[in-house]
Amino acid sequence: MSATQSQDLPLWVQDRDTVIAQSKNAQWRYGAPPDYSDSKAGLAQESKCRHLEGSLEVIVQNLVRTFEMEVSFKSNPQEWLSVVQDKFRMSSNGGQTYTAEDVFASGTYNLFIGDIDNYKASEETFESSGQLFKTAFPKGFLWEVLEVYSGPPKVTFKWRHWGTFSGPYKDHAPTGETVEIVGMSVARVTDDLKILSVEHYFDNSEFFNKLTSGGKQANEQSANGCPFGS
Repeated sequence: MSATQSQDLPLWVQDRDTVIAQSKNAQWRYGAPPDYSDSKAGLAQESKCRHLEGSLEVIVQNLVRTFEMEVSFKSNPQEWLSVVQDKFRMSSNGGQTYTAEDVFASGTYNLFIGDIDNYKASEETFESSGQLFKTAFPKGFLWEVLEVYSGPPKVTFKWRHWGTFSGPYKDHAPTGETVEIVGMSVARVTDDLKILSVEHYFDNSEFFNKLTSGGKQANEQSANGCPFGS
């Protein structure tokens, strides 16, 4: 597919930077649009997959990255292009379903993970949860689509979320290891590829075991800055 053909796709399934550039009047949570320069460099070096431009894999990947960007940085859910706001629902591992407003208030990490060993979503805010992962993965907490098993309207895909554990996680020392979560999701989308619902399935126990494997260290001041950037 050529660049011109790619531009004919809905904006929200184009490259994330294109979506940001076209969101000129958006209300930004931190007062300015995000800069994904570091994440793009990391993805270029560390991604396992190089999907063809215009492929279903790239379209799904762009849609999810746009969704994550909008949730993380657009402070008005009515401006989220990637979802049908009044119908959107999200769940993890067959658990409780959440609305767009729920995701806006709590953040994807809290609703994605919940209360487990080594992470208590009930004790974290939108900002604190993002800062935990920003601090643990200062080079970026990256995300990519590995495979797409079925196309619209019910899209089933496998994904990978990873980073280099080079900063502390809470009071646990970094190990310098690459740690990751691999999971699957099922998304129902409209004819124009907006998300109606998404169900995530994954096991993050090994991921959090690795984040606590470096042993305890003295508490340090967390790094400042916006929390997201995958």
